[in-house]
Amino acid sequence: MAVCVAMSAGNTRGDASRNIKIFNNIFRELQAGYVDTFDIDAVTRTAIDAMLAQIDPYTEYFSPEELDELTTLSEGSYSGIGSYIGQQNGRVYFSEPVWGSPSRLAGIRHGDVILSIDGVAVDSGTPTDVVSRKLRGPKGTMVSIKVRRPWVEDSILTFDIRRDDIKVNPVPYYGVDSAGVGYIKLTTFNNNSAEAVGRALTEMKANPALRGVILDLRDNGGGLLESAVEIVGHFVPKGTEVVRTRGADPTNQKIYRTTRKPIDTKIPVVVMINENSASSSEVVAGALQDLDRAVIVGMRSYGKGLVQNARPIVGGGMLKVTVARYYIPSGRLIQAYTYSHRRDDNSPMRIPDSLTRVWHTAAGREVRDGGGITPEVLVSDTTMNSLLYSLHTDNWINDYANHFRAHHDSISLQWQVTDSLFNDFKAFIDPERLKYDMRVEYGIKFLRQAAEVEGYMNDSVSAQLDLLAGILRHNLDHDLEFNRAHITKWLDIYINQRYFDDSRVEEVSLRYDLEADTARAVLLDTPRYTRLLSPAK
Repeated sequence: MAVCVAMSAGNTRGDASRNIKIFNNIFRELQAGYVDTFDIDAVTRTAIDAMLAQIDPYTEYFSPEELDELTTLSEGSYSGIGSYIGQQNGRVYFSEPVWGSPSRLAGIRHGDVILSIDGVAVDSGTPTDVVSRKLRGPKGTMVSIKVRRPWVEDSILTFDIRRDDIKVNPVPYYGVDSAGVGYIKLTTFNNNSAEAVGRALTEMKANPALRGVILDLRDNGGGLLESAVEIVGHFVPKGTEVVRTRGADPTNQKIYRTTRKPIDTKIPVVVMINENSASSSEVVAGALQDLDRAVIVGMRSYGKGLVQNARPIVGGGMLKVTVARYYIPSGRLIQAYTYSHRRDDNSPMRIPDSLTRVWHTAAGREVRDGGGITPEVLVSDTTMNSLLYSLHTDNWINDYANHFRAHHDSISLQWQVTDSLFNDFKAFIDPERLKYDMRVEYGIKFLRQAAEVEGYMNDSVSAQLDLLAGILRHNLDHDLEFNRAHITKWLDIYINQRYFDDSRVEEVSLRYDLEADTARAVLLDTPRYTRLLSPAK
């Protein structure tokens, strides 16, 4: 099992034997002479994590209790109740019970705050990973969960839930629109991903109106390398090289080729990516770009250029360790960060564009290494100001959706965000708790400082700046109305999440998706699509 990850070249090994002896000596001295008792397991884990943090963010140790995370990544399944959890104001809550899961069927809702699990209190500040491990367990076992449900009268509820095998659906939505454009949303690369994409593509091909396919890899952080190779194989001839890996160990020198008959090698394809598309997502997008098989639309991808393998460790744990770099068909490495050279704050350095090199696709188009995958068509729908940032990070829209669900048992498929609902959302916000600053306020503050430093400040200038500050002082009602389109989009998505499955929610999301609209336009404009895949003249 290979997992795509990122790391830079270069590593000082030192005298391993000597350093191990030093560590063991210090450990024995602490055990023998330290004035108080201490948690040996905790100290050892801290030392392991600190050591691995000096290498790269992706080389990780998993204790036996944490192995479910690796299983979920590779196999796309785990045993538990089937819900995502989050943390707000120190309390752990159910952020999204998975559709059709034991938690959802039992009645768990978005926003339910976890008070106890099997009688053991979940206090403020309890880490989410601790709660997650308590919720998971063997299929068929029971777990009792006490929650507090916001905005309802009888808010303390207890749920006795039987755990089951939870399948992670890598393709929550696919379909063909009225213009004949097929769309496949792929969220992860696990053992089921290639089959799910193939099934969606085959079903869409049965529609005679199909004119092209969009493969959406936005916010897909990757997963299994083998899965990425299989997905590329749906679109290119059998035996095509997709990626090769090179590592210090000769066993990690591999060439990955497609091994099965493709589903379609001619239909127009657009792959959508953004800054959160990484590892296996970049293998798929980069390989299809290098092979001139797809037009890439969106934002430049993250830039993870290496592979990790999972290896067993004494005691039953696993070490997920970086073992190789990967190179896509043009020969380029798309790694964007170097971990051997870091900034003063220990953060990795991004390789500057000036140091990247030009490579060529199969048709002779220029592409670059060292900075992720750069789309042929750059487009972004990520405008974010301070108000919108605060609405999201402080969970105002999410909380309102939970408030709405507490007062509405159902909504119809025709439901939409009305003027009345938007006004209700505005009334829901407490101006004293919503804190945000406008750029104009920073601008006026900067002007004051600049006028002082450069000697222009006097009573007249100060009065004019005071007047300007008064005119541009932020008004919450005005600012909410100004950002109405963005807020409406997320109200629509979040409220639908409380009532319908992922497929329906994805349909709602696509109504507002300007990037997907651009991808559709590229597919439907045959001359432009052909031109984008042709070398510059």
